[in-house]
Amino acid sequence: MIPYNKNLVSTAKTLRKNMTPEEKHLWYDFLKRLPFNVRRQHNIENYIVDFYIAEKKIVIEVDGRQHLLAEHQESDKKRDEYLASWGISVLRYSNDSIRNNFNAVAEEILKKLGLDFSALKPLR
Repeated sequence: MIPYNKNLVSTAKTLRKNMTPEEKHLWYDFLKRLPFNVRRQHNIENYIVDFYIAEKKIVIEVDGRQHLLAEHQESDKKRDEYLASWGISVLRYSNDSIRNNFNAVAEEILKKLGLDFSALKPLR
């Protein structure tokens, strides 16, 4: 079973309530419509991932420009390797990609899930 850190629950709740505009866009306009349970700001061991699809063991991360810095890239690499040790794949998208290429991001995620746009639940 993938480790869950109860000490991070309040931090995860705070992050859920304060999602970035790009996270909100991805969540409300796409991820909520997937035929899988998608967890927002889910903790795995000592990490809080932006979105987690447990059924497919896929994490989706929305990265700001700070992730372009060397220290963030090294930290992201360690985090991705740790998650990979649990069989979890990490898909990373920049805020710019979500803002400027939303459909391409959605299409890539669907492809990784083995789906196409016809699998999405209708908007309410």
